[in-house]
Amino acid sequence: MRVIYFLLLVVFAFSCKNDKSKEKNLDLLQYGFPISINAPENAEVKTSDFGIMQDLTVKGDDNYSIQILKGEATTNDVAKSKAEQLSLVKSGMYFSKVIEEYEDGFIFEKDIDGKLNYDFRYIKIMGDQEYIFQTGLIGTFTESEVKDLYASVK
Repeated sequence: MRVIYFLLLVVFAFSCKNDKSKEKNLDLLQYGFPISINAPENAEVKTSDFGIMQDLTVKGDDNYSIQILKGEATTNDVAKSKAEQLSLVKSGMYFSKVIEEYEDGFIFEKDIDGKLNYDFRYIKIMGDQEYIFQTGLIGTFTESEVKDLYASVK
C-alpha cells in the first residue's frame, strides 16, 4: 500500500512541473538571425529594423518573452562585450543586484519602487555581428522565469 502512495506521489510531483516538452527548437534564420532558441510551440516572432540595429522579439505562453538585438560587433571578445553590458545595466536607475554571472551573460534584479523584477543579458558574437539577448520589454518576470528564459537561449 505504501508503494502505491509513493508512486502516486511521484507521478503527481512530475505532473506539477512546468511542461517544457511543449517547447521546440525555433530557427530564426528566416528572420535574418542565424541562431536557434528553444521557444513555446505557439511562439510569435516580430522583427524591426532600426538601420544600425535589428530587433527580434519572440513571445509565447507562460510569460515567454525574449528580445534579441543584432548589430555590428565592436569587438570579437565576448567578455569585453559582457562587461560593457554589465556596466550599462548597473548604471540603470532600477538596478538592484546581479543574481548570477556567466562568461557570456548574467541575470540581474531590478527594484522598481519596491517591486522586484528580473532580467538578463546573454551575448553571442558570430562573425562581425553581435547578438544581445534579454527579456522582452513589456512585462514583469520572476527570477525563476528569467532563469528559464536564459536557459532557452543558451
